[in-house]
Amino acid sequence: MLHIHNGDSTATTLREFGFHGEHVAFQEVLMAGPTPASLSGDKWMDVRAKFLSEEYDLKLDDCKRDLLKQEATLQRFSEYDEIILWFEHDLFCQINLIYLLGWFSKQPLDKTRLSLICIGEFPGVKDFRGLGQLTGEQLASLFDGRHEVTEQELRLASRAWAGYCSANPEAIERLLEEGTSALPFLESALRLHLARFPSLRNGLGRIENKALELISEGATGFKSLFPRFAAAEPVYGLGDSQLWNELKRLANGREPLLNINGMADSNHFNDASFELTETGRAVLAGERDFIEVNGIDRWLGGVHLGDETLWRRDPQNSRLSRRA
Repeated sequence: MLHIHNGDSTATTLREFGFHGEHVAFQEVLMAGPTPASLSGDKWMDVRAKFLSEEYDLKLDDCKRDLLKQEATLQRFSEYDEIILWFEHDLFCQINLIYLLGWFSKQPLDKTRLSLICIGEFPGVKDFRGLGQLTGEQLASLFDGRHEVTEQELRLASRAWAGYCSANPEAIERLLEEGTSALPFLESALRLHLARFPSLRNGLGRIENKALELISEGATGFKSLFPRFAAAEPVYGLGDSQLWNELKRLANGREPLLNINGMADSNHFNDASFELTETGRAVLAGERDFIEVNGIDRWLGGVHLGDETLWRRDPQNSRLSRRA
């Protein structure tokens, strides 16, 4: 029996609890960086390893080795009588989940049972953020509630992953119009993903706007900003490293929106503090546009946002349109 967890925390908790089976963490951040539909195999590994090494200040060879090791673990699925996927409701988890379900949809499962545990709440936990909050006993109690993944779930996940990797984000909008009820948390996650596209109002997505808003309200240190952001936007499932990378992007460019102080290097961002620049205050107020000021070169799933491929989100109707 192989348990594939949404992160190291739950894998470690159940391993130390002595829960039967082999426990591994799926260590990818597919909600961030390029996931172009045109790539597969070694080219896919190269692109993802390059992104992860640059984004998280890691060694390229280490990233590629870890991704190849993870792929090798997946390829051994037929050695197990059952594979159990442990995930939750937020965007971080849902994107990784549709990748895995899409991957398994292409495999001949034969005698291997593929099961899913995916929750958005837990009895007695008022402010449920994720599986990492739970004790070994609480996690173990979820096991009997697992269900065998259905063909409908596999088909939907495969389509959702293809839409996420498409160069045209309207593929996701079409999928949402058709319905995603087979995976109950997918609709919310995909709408959160679309809300990351730059707004027509100021060129920033929902995450950046919320971060700037919280800083303007006094959360000027990362140690105070991160918990306030996590409380305001728990459905994104961002860890501290992901939020830090979003903030770094706002602090770079011809006209930074933020000044970052008190940080020796990228491994000590907990000591950082922020102040809005004049441009940052103007962008937050909708008086200036981040992209007009600084340009854009960014991937959101399979969409590469640049001078010739710029998609914007209308905050009035939440629809995307391609803009010059």
